Amino acid sequence: MIIRKGVETDLKDVYDLVKELAIYEKALDEVETSVDSMLEDGFGKNPVFGFHVAATDGKIVGLSLYYYRYSTWKGKLLYLEDLVVLEKYRGRGIGRKLMDATIQEAKLQHCNGIQWQVLDWNQPAIGFYEKYEPLFDPAWINCRLSREQIENYNSTS
Repeated sequence: MIIRKGVETDLKDVYDLVKELAIYEKALDEVETSVDSMLEDGFGKNPVFGFHVAATDGKIVGLSLYYYRYSTWKGKLLYLEDLVVLEKYRGRGIGRKLMDATIQEAKLQHCNGIQWQVLDWNQPAIGFYEKYEPLFDPAWINCRLSREQIENYNSTS
């Protein structure tokens, strides 16, 4: 099993992992990306994300997808969007190796921290992340606007 930086040819398998995660989270209908959009967004003129993959026997079995954000208080941060390992490969230390690669990436890029979210009902993920002794922050409420809301926004309202 190897952990390596993701490349363009990994995107079909990466997209399959994203869909598997969405199924696990009972939100497959919310996936709006595609392999083509990930290709443009990850390897186009202005890439907005990076990723590491875990591969074994020539098959991608895990993913750590991240991007950088900027905090006016903390500076440059790495945001871990998704960490996922195919179900039948869990419990083999692959998630830990992906998380280690993500932490190393943050060090290499001189980030002042790493942030991520975990669903409050996802006890296996919470248990996994607790090993890293993160600060769980119940004071912040997640907010978002959908593409439809953005497109229908009228500043004169």
